[in-house]
Amino acid sequence: MAKLTKKRKEAEAKHDLTQVYALSDAIQIVKNITYTKFDASVDIDVRLGVDPRKPNQMVRGVVTLPHGTGKTVRVLALVTPDKEEEAKAAGAEHVGLDDYIQQIKNGWTDIDVIITMPGVMPRIGALGKILGPRGLMPNPKTGTVTMDVGKAVQDVKAGKIDFKVDKYGIIHTSVAKVSFPNEAILDNAREVLQAIIKLKPSAAKGTYIKSIYLSSTMSSGIQVDAKSVTL
Repeated sequence: MAKLTKKRKEAEAKHDLTQVYALSDAIQIVKNITYTKFDASVDIDVRLGVDPRKPNQMVRGVVTLPHGTGKTVRVLALVTPDKEEEAKAAGAEHVGLDDYIQQIKNGWTDIDVIITMPGVMPRIGALGKILGPRGLMPNPKTGTVTMDVGKAVQDVKAGKIDFKVDKYGIIHTSVAKVSFPNEAILDNAREVLQAIIKLKPSAAKGTYIKSIYLSSTMSSGIQVDAKSVTL
């Protein structure tokens, strides 16, 4: 615990908590204050001027990160037999239907993304209480319910992510790994921010982007100047 406190003090001495930084500078600071022994994720938190309780102010979207996520994404393809080979060829780690549905009912959720077909969704609906809270429920809006199963698997493997504003009006998502070159993190972060800007609801009034913070898995947040982001 003493070592953690010392490192935290060292980290906080490397930046001004009251200052707002350009995105490129914030990336370097996050790298400087990350002391984890593992390759930490770089996360972005965007507070929006929306009321998520109102359907016409919900912000949800998908984006493909130019440099990927840096994570190994474990994909389960819940598909009919005629689509199994397509899913396997695209790189899905788990492929099947009835056996996996039963495993999920028994509590198995050792996966990151589920991709399925429209005709299978009625059978997956019963799994909502298990998959929903874990963010695993397939959704046509995120491209995870489709007949083009192979492409959906490839897109996810290549760095396609989905994001959604939470009940507090904040979008939180990982955009890279600390080990990524600064330019790669910058490209990925800008891609996410551009997608969020384009999704501004017409019903949203006042300031849309209220604040942007960048952090790593266990670092403090660095506030980013929204004007420094080229949109």
